[in-house]
Amino acid sequence: MGNGEGPAAVSEHGVQGGTQTTWQAPSAIERELYEAKARGDWSAYFDVLARAELFVADAYSRLQARPGTVLFTPYWYPQVQANCLPIFTEGMLPAPHPETVYLSYSLGWFATEWEPGDPPWIVVNPGSPCETFFPTSPAHRALWSGHAEHAADGEGRAHAPMELRGLRVGGPTQGPVAHGLACGALLFVKNGELWNAMAYHGGGYTRERSRLKEWWGITGREEWQRIQELLLSAELISGVWEFALGVRRTLALDFAGPVGVDHWRTVAERVLRRTDAEPGEVRITPDGVTKAEPRDSAEVEAQVAGVQRLIGRIARYEARFRADGLIAEGKFVRTVEAWDYGRASGMARWGLAAHFCSLDEAERAVLRAGRSAQANYRSWEEFSAAYILGRCLHFDDEEFGEWYEDMLTAHRILTTDPESPWLTLPWK
Repeated sequence: MGNGEGPAAVSEHGVQGGTQTTWQAPSAIERELYEAKARGDWSAYFDVLARAELFVADAYSRLQARPGTVLFTPYWYPQVQANCLPIFTEGMLPAPHPETVYLSYSLGWFATEWEPGDPPWIVVNPGSPCETFFPTSPAHRALWSGHAEHAADGEGRAHAPMELRGLRVGGPTQGPVAHGLACGALLFVKNGELWNAMAYHGGGYTRERSRLKEWWGITGREEWQRIQELLLSAELISGVWEFALGVRRTLALDFAGPVGVDHWRTVAERVLRRTDAEPGEVRITPDGVTKAEPRDSAEVEAQVAGVQRLIGRIARYEARFRADGLIAEGKFVRTVEAWDYGRASGMARWGLAAHFCSLDEAERAVLRAGRSAQANYRSWEEFSAAYILGRCLHFDDEEFGEWYEDMLTAHRILTTDPESPWLTLPWK
């Protein structure tokens, strides 16, 4: 390893490899490191490291046997004539490999957790123009701690929520894969993650596994496959939501115009009661040809009341959407399938980082999510409103709190930032 560009130069803080006159950094983090190194501004270099997620490689099989641990594997570097531990920033990570995982830590963590038997040097982003070597003596680690203590958010992250971040090198910016990735951009902007990282490591193997377990109950490949397919088929969204929206969609087509809430409610009730009033009717269901059974009147009344309340909720959300510029006057959400397609785009990458699927599987899922979104919506704005409505119906309970406000902020970023994929990628 190492860049092999010439003799290393000794600095006050460590050893730097050779530099190049021009280099396209994968992301802002690597650009800042490169610029600080070129200036010889090591204080700025450490400031970036202190805010960055720093990744180390480990063996997948070893972690399976000893979860929750980390083993440093050093390599010999002729530049310093010593064993060094390679450490990578986010944009410099290689594509996921079945036998290797990457774990994420902060500079402050390395400063406090380093043990006497650990490697005497670290090398940041080996083989790149921002490659730099640093000793790991107690005095040097005290310097790391000082920068970590002054990091902006105290958590070792070089990026904050509500930030549009993308790879300039190593991530698609045009084409079908980029489009599928951009379908998950609301959530990735909300989390401050790279929107177009197809070869995704996220917050590292351990963190991504924990996230899937906490939010989705996914602990293995089969569970991931099941959830991924349900999302891609838009089968995790509520059928009641789709029923209510479908009634209005049909009315809008029939009358070629806006549908009043009272009319919408009346027709929805009529459909529900008519379904109940026809016991014995032959129907085709997933179980085959069956006859409808009569329902208890209390059940019917409860369903009618529930759908009436849901229609009111949807109408009030859409009124707020119009006031906030999410949808135009006279427009409405036709289906909330976007919420599943957007999450499917994310799920593909989360599964990849957690080693529940291969890169090819993840890419196929991203492509499918993008195609389904294009088939059901006519613009990024329409897709966004539908995604946000689904999210709010599930989480927000008409509080218009952070579940809504976060998405509104992400929507505004994606529809105004000149580098947003929603502005650089045509919908179709």
